[in-house]
Amino acid sequence: MDLLADYRRATMFFEAGDPTGAARLLEPIVEAEPGNASVRQLLARAYFQSAQLNRAEEQLRELVDRDPSDHYAHHVLGRTLERLNRHADALRHLRIAAAMHSHNDDYTTALRRVEGRVGAGR
Repeated sequence: MDLLADYRRATMFFEAGDPTGAARLLEPIVEAEPGNASVRQLLARAYFQSAQLNRAEEQLRELVDRDPSDHYAHHVLGRTLERLNRHADALRHLRIAAAMHSHNDDYTTALRRVEGRVGAGR
């Protein structure tokens, strides 16, 4: 198995709008290299884009557990939990991401949106 070639192919699939195809190529790479954060992140994004949200959550939690300072993993985990309608859970991760990178408009927009949903549910 040529992991680098498979990773490149997976990236092409992802960029071409085929996240499911990308995930199929990335899964064995993550299994062979569980500590490779960039491969795991792309797999999580592929799952997110293909609405395999529970799988995305699993990969993103692993990234956050391994590196709590990974603001992007917190953001995408928050977005994943938001899509799963787990707004209170999402809020924590979106707050962390926005606190780490307050200048990121995507982070603050997602945070405000979920804060509004959590506040409306009270």
